[in-house]
Amino acid sequence: MLEIKEMTHSELLILNFTEIRRRSIKLWESLPKSHYHWKPDAKAMSAMEMIRHVLEADYGWNIIINKGSMTNYQSPWKNQPMISLTEELKFAEPHRHAFLESVRKFSDKTLKETEILHPGNGEKKILGKYLLRIAYHESVHAGQFLSYLRAMNIERPEIWD
Repeated sequence: MLEIKEMTHSELLILNFTEIRRRSIKLWESLPKSHYHWKPDAKAMSAMEMIRHVLEADYGWNIIINKGSMTNYQSPWKNQPMISLTEELKFAEPHRHAFLESVRKFSDKTLKETEILHPGNGEKKILGKYLLRIAYHESVHAGQFLSYLRAMNIERPEIWD
């Protein structure tokens, strides 16, 4: 008989983050290089800017969930040219790894009791709920990216496997 291991909350969160990112990458890989700088209007992010925004966020989230200061925030992407999706993913990988390792170390008690102050709006959130909001952020951009692909008349990959 198959024994199913009970997962901790941090393991479930990591599974969720991993599945969301897997689906995001599937979407991003469908974007032809010729369309990297496409955007629906002048005020919107380009397709590649949106990808970078999602990838870059892991660095900031990691500072926030570890209660670091965002006062003098400097993005590692500041002078990084946008070359290709492959290069973006490669550059982002250590930051993604650090973020997931931070999540992995949180106990169920820590996730339920630690308050996080979001620097953007000053609101306090419980760490576990804050991490779910982080996952939602990427999910929203996945939906936005789907609409970009539709507007560019590019075939959208099946992400509901």
